[in-house]
Amino acid sequence: MNALLSGVPTLDDLDASGKRVFVRADLNVPLRDGRVTDDLRIQSSVPTIRRLLDQGAAVIVASHLGRPKGAPDPAYGMAPVGARLQELLGTEVVVAADVVGDDARAKADALRPWQVLLLENLRFEPGETSNDDALADALAAFADVYVDDAFGAAHRAHASISGVPARLPGYAGLLLARELEVLGTLLEDPARPYVAVLGGAKVSDKLTVLDNLLQRVDVVAVGGAMAFTFLVAEGHAVGASRVEEDQVDTVRELVAAARDRGVEVLLPHDVVVAPTFDEHAPATMVHVDDIPADQMGLDVGPATGHAYAEAIRGAGSVFWNGPMGVFEWAAFEAGTRTVAQAIAAAPGFTVVGGGDSAAAIRQFRLDDQVDHVSTGGGASLELLEGKQLPGVVALRRG
Repeated sequence: MNALLSGVPTLDDLDASGKRVFVRADLNVPLRDGRVTDDLRIQSSVPTIRRLLDQGAAVIVASHLGRPKGAPDPAYGMAPVGARLQELLGTEVVVAADVVGDDARAKADALRPWQVLLLENLRFEPGETSNDDALADALAAFADVYVDDAFGAAHRAHASISGVPARLPGYAGLLLARELEVLGTLLEDPARPYVAVLGGAKVSDKLTVLDNLLQRVDVVAVGGAMAFTFLVAEGHAVGASRVEEDQVDTVRELVAAARDRGVEVLLPHDVVVAPTFDEHAPATMVHVDDIPADQMGLDVGPATGHAYAEAIRGAGSVFWNGPMGVFEWAAFEAGTRTVAQAIAAAPGFTVVGGGDSAAAIRQFRLDDQVDHVSTGGGASLELLEGKQLPGVVALRRG
């Protein structure tokens, strides 16, 4: 057992027979026209709920959805999520009309073993994000024990994450335990060489994790808009590409320190540029020394994709967080696709760190060919930064 799981009870330690179990799941999924458009997080919650039902538990499930302003909002209601959860579980899921109000209490009181109740969106209650004691009391009153399976929200000290397990015996669900196991391996004992592929829009969002990873990895490959800040730090002119000027010196220092430790830092050789940030803008591939002053980089080029794929193929462990370009647009998806295909084919241990990387690997239908796709982009990054997650701390005993 790695250090992240140390002192954390899991479902192996819980006999749920006849118990009322409060499951904090992460069912924060995208909706369109009242339907779920990507059910990865719902699918990921099913094994824990099913295991508890198989033991004869009565299961009360709770999650947030979107960013309502601490009040009921029909656009963020849980009914579509409950419908999809019911399909996946193959058993009825009753959906409450509120979180801790009269309807939720009545339906919870009526709940029997082998039945499932889904509460309304936790963030309809303003006390959720402030970890309000009264809300935590009301949620804890529904159940005998607490199971946290919401890795994607484990970095938030909210009432349903920190408050409820302070009042009930708490356990890690199957998903949360798996996330901690996998990410703990990357922190403590990764197979070598260890390659990190980092992309996305902003260096500033990833400075801490970058600093931590550069002390652990053997190779880091940088893509996405953040790569242009690295290129400026290396002395390149990058045209109209997005650059965080206030991070250039910091990046230069990080790269120098990494190279001093023997870490190989891979940056783009070529990029795909366009005159405007537009899906239909004409795309041109250029060498990084030839970026026109009026053009912006929106993807890494084929030579860069090939170089990154070669590093991935030779890795013992791979962690990927952040796309190589604007993969949602066909003209600028090739770099991200090349990296995704290399990770899917790699013989080493492969981890996709949630967020846009998880969306990309699913878009390319390669998610079943990697060892682990995290359900929590922010949470996975905070763990790899070396931070303690409030949701994990709340479960730890001893």
